[in-house]
Amino acid sequence: MQAAVDWINGWVWSPALVYLCLAVGLYFSVRTRFLQVRHIGEMVRQMFSGKSSSAGVSSFQALTIALSGRVGTGNIAGVATAIGFGGPGAIFWMWMVAFLGAATAYIESTLGQIYKTEHHGLYRGGPAYFIEKGLGWRAYAIVFAVATLIACGVLLPGVQTNSIAAGMQNAFGIAPAVTGTLIVILLGLIIFGGVRRIAQVTQIVVPFMALGYILAAAVVVLLNIEKLPGVISLIVSSAFGVEAGFGAMIGLAIQWGVKRGVYSNEAGQGTGPHAAAAAEVSHPAAQGLVQAFSIYVDTLFVCTATAFMILITGTYNVTGADGTQVFTGLANIAAGTGFTQAAMESVLPGFGAVFVAIALFFFAFTTVLAYYYIAETNLAYLTRNIRSDALMFVLRIALIGSALYGCVRTSDLAWGLGDIGVGIMAWLNIVAILVLQKPAMLALRDYEAQQAKGRIQPVFDPRALGIENADLWVKRADKRDGRA
Repeated sequence: MQAAVDWINGWVWSPALVYLCLAVGLYFSVRTRFLQVRHIGEMVRQMFSGKSSSAGVSSFQALTIALSGRVGTGNIAGVATAIGFGGPGAIFWMWMVAFLGAATAYIESTLGQIYKTEHHGLYRGGPAYFIEKGLGWRAYAIVFAVATLIACGVLLPGVQTNSIAAGMQNAFGIAPAVTGTLIVILLGLIIFGGVRRIAQVTQIVVPFMALGYILAAAVVVLLNIEKLPGVISLIVSSAFGVEAGFGAMIGLAIQWGVKRGVYSNEAGQGTGPHAAAAAEVSHPAAQGLVQAFSIYVDTLFVCTATAFMILITGTYNVTGADGTQVFTGLANIAAGTGFTQAAMESVLPGFGAVFVAIALFFFAFTTVLAYYYIAETNLAYLTRNIRSDALMFVLRIALIGSALYGCVRTSDLAWGLGDIGVGIMAWLNIVAILVLQKPAMLALRDYEAQQAKGRIQPVFDPRALGIENADLWVKRADKRDGRA
């Protein structure tokens, strides 16, 4: 099975997709006049604006749901595998994916807001919704919804739980089956409580886990601060093939940096718009800006913390394309969580492995919660004209089963299946947002124009911008203006 998974992965993650992710990010950055730089202050302000309603969650809750999906195994094990197979230069390309991908995240998340709908009293939205309503491509929307339902409901949860199980076994000697049982119990308690319980959990867990992890990484870096300039130089020189030891790995650095960057921050993957659509905001662009900032939090903050820890302590190995060891810093340790645990352990003996295992548990577990929300949203799209309670129950059982199976299968198989799911979603979503970018651009200009006139919290009426099929926003505008 592993051979088949690797073969499919080779096709899905061909160089075309790798460079497409970078090119699309650059294109949207230019089109938005690098909003990821111009609007950093506004991104932070909008994070804490607005309140939840009976149908939607607050901007901050939407951010934490999205971050729970972005900040996961990719930030710990994913960074390590990027270094292990792409060399230190892979980190530079992860940074590039994050910087450019912030503009991509704005586009897709704003589209998710513009074309959201209300389903059984809850806001729902995402690529399937904006593909159908914005482009009229019903069949394409169904393909995306089915692909995302399978990826987030079956393929991706196992990647997260596999890393949890490995970390727990390494730190505490707990058998993977035992870890899997604990995960099943916790997942059941939360996902059977619905979207609001997920939001309540993520808004508490995500900020604390991210801040705690970054502070712990800062301790490791500060205790080796004299090596930091050399590490930064190594990352940059390796990214362009200048570093002698990793000069032949420039192609792998780009491939693994982009692949793991997209897997971690999800820019262009099409998962972020689901959480963005759930937010209760006065203007779609406001949530688009918040989701753009979440890319920075994921990659420039959390992933960088992991990378600096690993590289500054030298606790990593690098394997070339032909399987030969290019660099060996840890004997007999495979690329993954072990790199990060060894880095922390080298500075904080007896504590590092335990801390990373606990951090990984929370990172990965909340990511599985985000996967469930995304899968549920796409199932709601596919079954919107029928009562789907039984199907929702089946989805919950399937996701829990996938999470349990992920604990006991090999890490190569888990990551391979996850990469296939991410790649397919990225292909489908990127094509859609390239074609349907205009409404998101109009929303940005409208938002900026209103702020330029002194309106601190802009409002949205799609008819004023010539945007069609944004029915929910039309109703809200009529109600606001007293026409409803």
